Amino acid sequence: MRTAAVALAVLFGPVAAGCSAGADRHAGVEAEAVTLADAPVHLRITGLAGGEQVTVTSSADDHRGQQWQARAVFRADRHGTVALDTAAPLAGGSYAAADGMGLFWSMDPVGRPADRSGFLPVFPEARPSFDVRITVTAHGRELAGRTLTRQWTGAGVSTERLTVARDHVDGQLFLPPPGTPAKSAVLVFGGSEGGDSQRYTAALLASHGHPALAVAYFAEPGLPATLHDVPLEYFRTAARLLAAQPAAASAPVVVMGYSRGSEAALLLAQDYPDLVRGAVVYSPSAQVNPGLPNGGDAWTVEGRAVPRQPIPLDRVSGPILAVAGESDLLWPAPGWARAIGAAVPGAKPRQALVYPDAGHGVGTFPYLSAPTQFVNPTSGRVDLLGGTRAGNAAAQAAGWPRVLAFLDAVPA
Repeated sequence: MRTAAVALAVLFGPVAAGCSAGADRHAGVEAEAVTLADAPVHLRITGLAGGEQVTVTSSADDHRGQQWQARAVFRADRHGTVALDTAAPLAGGSYAAADGMGLFWSMDPVGRPADRSGFLPVFPEARPSFDVRITVTAHGRELAGRTLTRQWTGAGVSTERLTVARDHVDGQLFLPPPGTPAKSAVLVFGGSEGGDSQRYTAALLASHGHPALAVAYFAEPGLPATLHDVPLEYFRTAARLLAAQPAAASAPVVVMGYSRGSEAALLLAQDYPDLVRGAVVYSPSAQVNPGLPNGGDAWTVEGRAVPRQPIPLDRVSGPILAVAGESDLLWPAPGWARAIGAAVPGAKPRQALVYPDAGHGVGTFPYLSAPTQFVNPTSGRVDLLGGTRAGNAAAQAAGWPRVLAFLDAVPA
């Protein structure tokens, strides 16, 4: 996808301190106009007076129509420019340190306390992009503005809704454009929140050339109501469906599981090594835990409960990447990630990425506002996730390119 830096110039009269009387100014916002949602935007404010103080605000609407905003105050350099990649905001804004994407990940809902579910735009299968409005104000008036488009799906990416009644799987399938060189296909699913929470991730994976299927495995029609007695054969069906897509060709299938979904991902890699050729696990567990809520068995295979014990990985036929936040408060993901990622003689490569100041919200892709506490929609419980918003944002920005590189390198 080709992007171009475009400057929007807006003409105003002599309103800035430091300008000579009668001097006109051209203030503008320079940025890539259209980008993938996981790509950084290099914002520059130009045409200001040297040393002028301005407020830069971002705003966007979530899938419910609620507006979210972030703001930061900057002082222009002697050339009348603010480069957000390197400029540290003054005190009192939405984020504290120089960060070119701070206005994106630090947004909060307008008129409400910080949201416990994070900023979720319209689902990618319903709308392939969302808009972020950037405005620059000073002296009580707007000096410049620009609307940036953030894409979930690049040109040519297709999507298809899958249902239990027709496909025996509930989920959303995203496929790269025809003719895209074959890359690993990714079966992706979330954790104890239930439903199809990883569709945004799957859309971006397809935009990077990976056929991707995001599936729900409970709390949707035709599926178990809670995280109890979920058959691993359900995921096997989904993996086979993904592997059968022409876009997948002979590419390997990799599973990507988040939180409780990490257990299913590792079990799949262990139990079906001819089908699943690698795993990425976020905020993972190295053992099988009880069902939710109220205990019981989470997973079954061939009608029998999967024992609640450490997950053996001796039959895994592909590489494993575990990603965790050092400050996870929900469960001991850092230690589990290190155990999963520990090198084993004779086994396929394994690696752990553990990020400081990040919590359970360490993944996946960067630049969306995410909470450090979460109201679980299936239990109603408020879960403390740990970490800081800035720590999670830094981990996502650093970790996501490494995950994409890992997926690119999985051998057929």
